Order: sequence, then C-alpha cells, then structure tokens
Amino acid sequence: MIEREFGGLDFDRILKNADEQMSRVAELRTSMTELVGRAEDEDGLVAVEFSGGGIKELVLHPKAMRLTSGELAERIKITVAEAAADLRRQMGEVMEEAFGEDNPMRFGTDADAAMEQVRQAQAAYNRTFEDLMGQLDRIRQRMEG
Repeated sequence: MIEREFGGLDFDRILKNADEQMSRVAELRTSMTELVGRAEDEDGLVAVEFSGGGIKELVLHPKAMRLTSGELAERIKITVAEAAADLRRQMGEVMEEAFGEDNPMRFGTDADAAMEQVRQAQAAYNRTFEDLMGQLDRIRQRMEG
C-alpha cells in the first residue's frame, strides 16, 4: 500500500482541498451566468433585464410611446445602466460569498471582466490539480521502483 503522506504533505487533504476549490469555481461560474440585473424607470414605462451578454429583455409600456424620442432614449439608457449596476451588485455578492475577503471583484465594475476572472481562476485550479497529480505520479513511480 502506498503511503498517502510524503515529506509532511498530506496528499489526501491536498486533493480534497483542490477538489473542493474546483467545485466552488464551477458552481461560481454557473451562478454567474444565471444572474440577471433588473431595473425599471420611476414611471414604470421602461423595464430592462441585463445579463452577462448584455440586454436580455427591454419592455416598453405603451404609454412610453407618448414620450419624445429623446426622452425615451434617455430613459432607456438610464434604465439599462441601472440594470447593469444591479447585475454588478449581484455578481459582487456571489463573489463575496465564494471568496470572502479575497474577493477579486471588490473593486471591479465590469461584468465581462468578472467572468474572465472566474475562467482564469478555474484554469489556475485545473493547472494546479494537474501539476499535483503529476507530482503524485512521479512519487508513486519512485516508491514502486
């Protein structure tokens, strides 16, 4: 039987922690893609849903057509910005829950950048796991040889 501890390293614990981290990153990635920011103007004439891919839904109340084109455009722009801010707030909450004080989004405001950070974190965990497995395999070969 191969010892699971070598040089003071508990490989079972290291593998368990790596698995937990990768699972958290996968859950985080799924959670982030499901988030939708929402906003509505003060009169209820313009409603927007905003996701990582941009505007998901734009609803104009029939009364909105009574506004001038400039007024309507301004309300749409403001409501889109508010929905995007709502999405960023939600993403920050999810990241805070996942990473605590190490939240890489504490100072971020870009939803695309947040998703890129999640992808980078997942890639880093995958590389770490692969490196660890390679080291374990080399140790196993030395112990068997």
